[in-house]
Amino acid sequence: MKTVAEILRFKSDVIYSVSPTTSVLEAAILLADKGIGALLVMDGEQLVGIVTERDYVRRVMALERSAYATSVEEVMTTDLFVVGPRDSNQYCMQLMTEKKLRHLPVLDDGKLIGLLSIGDLVRDITAEQESLIQHLEHYIRGE
Repeated sequence: MKTVAEILRFKSDVIYSVSPTTSVLEAAILLADKGIGALLVMDGEQLVGIVTERDYVRRVMALERSAYATSVEEVMTTDLFVVGPRDSNQYCMQLMTEKKLRHLPVLDDGKLIGLLSIGDLVRDITAEQESLIQHLEHYIRGE
């Protein structure tokens, strides 16, 4: 079972973020340009929220709000679930499943060090399972 820190080692160090006053249109353009599903909302060094494609659809498009005139702070999620570098991939997967999350900010002593996506966890857990299967096949064959 891997820790969050081990998973983050294989990810890019780039964490995309916006400020609370960024327009939703600017955030949506950044999401599209980078091919990502979420942006962390930072007030200086402080994590204050997350804005996702889901937030855009539910809180802007569905309510027919102007993406240009609406700021990220008006639609971001502020009740964040976060994990630490020593948490396990299984704990993260359980948290995401139970809370219906797709992204988890990673904090170490209150400092942002990464962002895990559901895709990151699925890739990691799948690789672990493939390794276990190979190990068992070798064991069964007596290798």
